Amino acid sequence: MRYIFASFILIALTTVKTLGINNYYLKNIRLNADSDSTATDTSKTKKQSLSIGVSYGTDATFFGRTNQIKYPFLTGDVIYNTKSGVFVYGSAWKVIGSIPAIDEVDLGLGYSYKLSKKIKGSISYTKFLFSDQSQIIKSASSNDINFKNSVDWFLKTSVTLDYLYGKADDFFVSISNSKYMESNWNIFDDKDYLTFAPSFNIILGTQNFVQKYSHDHFYFDDKGKYGPPPPGPPPPLHNEEDFRLANREFNFLNYSIKLPLAYNRPHYTLEASYRYSIPVNVQGLLTAKNESFFNLTFYYIFY
Repeated sequence: MRYIFASFILIALTTVKTLGINNYYLKNIRLNADSDSTATDTSKTKKQSLSIGVSYGTDATFFGRTNQIKYPFLTGDVIYNTKSGVFVYGSAWKVIGSIPAIDEVDLGLGYSYKLSKKIKGSISYTKFLFSDQSQIIKSASSNDINFKNSVDWFLKTSVTLDYLYGKADDFFVSISNSKYMESNWNIFDDKDYLTFAPSFNIILGTQNFVQKYSHDHFYFDDKGKYGPPPPGPPPPLHNEEDFRLANREFNFLNYSIKLPLAYNRPHYTLEASYRYSIPVNVQGLLTAKNESFFNLTFYYIFY
């Protein structure tokens, strides 16, 4: 039964990364990720399995960054795990109320490994495919190479490295400390249980993707691809070169806490989660305010 919850967390960290929507998050599917990492952590699943899931989120986030307009979204995810540790996965994202039928499709391949009883990791590659009319923040980056390692002690400490490249190149380091707790009692019968895994997360990285996003949304021009920029106070930096230099710097980007509560049965998991996010060193057109996120996810696993 624990494999179900593990599979969900992986995807959440991944994409989550993803809708730049990783983790705008996917790899928390990815996309977890909901750590904003785009990694799909499948290190606990060492048996052949197929996981299918659907998720709803109140706003899309990308490595701790959000737009000035909220973008609630729906996702559909599939992960196939082999006994050898190789896994393949795919995700489809739909921003509620957006013009495209599908805003983003992610396809990925990875390998999970176990160095010891307490040290596990994964490495993966994800390709992001976007609609031309997509409002997704991360649409400047179409590829991600992800490397994640975690250590279980009193807490579970994970360090995830993401290199995203495409029209903009960025490097991120995501650090997460979580505590996994499982109920020793049941709700309906002896086959179900609850899990609670609160976490504190830190994201560091560059912000070159902001430059591309700002261009597409008229931040430096009177006109733009999707209409005029939203109203708001003028930015602290007033020319494009100032932004370019600031975005290249490797800085702290976000602090967050996540409170996920999941109901688990042998073949499926239903999870509701709350995350409070504190963005720092925000550049360009993106939102600098603290924000609360709510997510609801259902996953079913076939062995």
